[in-house]
Amino acid sequence: MVQGWKEIGDNHYRETFGRYFEDFAVGDTYDHRPGKTVTEYDNHLFTLVTLNTHPMHFDAEFAKTSEFDGNLVVSTYTLALLIGMSVTDVSQKAIANLGMDGIKFTAPVYAGDTLYAQSEVLAKRESKSRPGQGIVTIRTIGTNQRDEQVCTFDRNMLIPAKGQAVEDKNPRY
Repeated sequence: MVQGWKEIGDNHYRETFGRYFEDFAVGDTYDHRPGKTVTEYDNHLFTLVTLNTHPMHFDAEFAKTSEFDGNLVVSTYTLALLIGMSVTDVSQKAIANLGMDGIKFTAPVYAGDTLYAQSEVLAKRESKSRPGQGIVTIRTIGTNQRDEQVCTFDRNMLIPAKGQAVEDKNPRY
């Protein structure tokens, strides 16, 4: 069941998320909601936690003198946020992220921008070495509140077939 409920007893249900390998179809597109409004705090915290000391991300006076006229949200936060937005749709059941390709930051992101994500299934194939699992490739596009594209990337994930996910084998899930 995709993003629904699993009956675990009489009148007792558990919420489920994610997709099994069989649930993906090449060409399908998923809108990931809700969006997230990026705050200055988000940007500063991520910048400091990751030791990104470029002043464009946290020194307003420095950033005012740049062509951007203000602090930019650190690009790796934008990427992490868009991946996070997609998890409940495309990788909640994933066994592993196998890699990302073609990461592009196509427009600046500022504190106060609200980001949204959408993913399209580009390819899928059964794993040759891992029975009951498959590789799914998606392209995620991030946009802001003005529907301007800010980031794109392709992601490869190892996804279990129905009956093969951790929650299928563990009664706590």
